[in-house]
Amino acid sequence: MTQPSASRRNALKVLGTTAGAALLPGAAGATPTAGPAPKPDFIYSLNMSTIRGHKLGYVKELEVASKAGFRSVEIWMDSLQAYLDGGGKLADARRRADDLGLKIENCIGFAQWIVDDEATRTQGLEQLKREMDMLAQLGCRRTAAPPMGATKSPGLDLKRAAERYRAILELGAQTGVTPQLELWGFSQNLSRLSEVLYVASESGHPAARLLLDVYHIYKGGSSVDSLPLVGKAGVEVFHVNDYPANKPPAEVTDADRVYTGDGVAPLGRILQAIRNPDRPVVISFEVFNNDYYAQDPLKVAQTALAKMKSATANL
Repeated sequence: MTQPSASRRNALKVLGTTAGAALLPGAAGATPTAGPAPKPDFIYSLNMSTIRGHKLGYVKELEVASKAGFRSVEIWMDSLQAYLDGGGKLADARRRADDLGLKIENCIGFAQWIVDDEATRTQGLEQLKREMDMLAQLGCRRTAAPPMGATKSPGLDLKRAAERYRAILELGAQTGVTPQLELWGFSQNLSRLSEVLYVASESGHPAARLLLDVYHIYKGGSSVDSLPLVGKAGVEVFHVNDYPANKPPAEVTDADRVYTGDGVAPLGRILQAIRNPDRPVVISFEVFNNDYYAQDPLKVAQTALAKMKSATANL
């Protein structure tokens, strides 16, 4: 076969380059294709403790959260129960949240599922099952599982606690509402990250999850450097807040919690440790601040959201 002339070879090169360029995004005549939107690292949620002191009632709390710009919330079981006791219906409560554009991410409840006393624990399990059934009807797929009833006397057998946690995880599998094992820094039991990690892992259940909190980690004396040991799958909801510099763990209380960025908590390190590249983590603002309760609830909720976004902006 004869070799093409130099001019022909140059023409073929130009044609090849032009044809290739036509296939590139943005080339003349080519339709640019937009890539998938990046996943957010975090979902911003309002825990209703933040406006609990305003005594607004269940529906008004939802309305304030939505108007402030939140699309996710954590409700409190006693507030929901008061709404139902006043004649409200679960179907209406779910519809109202949907109309407001809100997803109920988690519920704060206090069933005594972990205690040693068998009669009390049985009642706690029955209570938790009822609450899970209610939450399933609301579309809420998680509930807090703190060491309620086991906070004052140390020495809870953690292996038994793991067995009891597995039992409520099985309830969760039946109802579709997963209990999140909650660390309480002030408690004599499950106050440290190492304790809740043990109970969750020893439960041997694939749905085991931890519910952690900036304040409670500090209050209980756990190291933030231990957070990576939890693993990315272990945290779906995380409570955020801040605490002042002048209060050591032994002295700081729930009422001392403040807006993110208004204290000295290592928020950047904490958020980096819990962020999950596979799915966004729900960070929920939870405080019990009497100064905030004296302010307009909408302003408090709006400030909480703005400060949460500021805390995550440069991660």
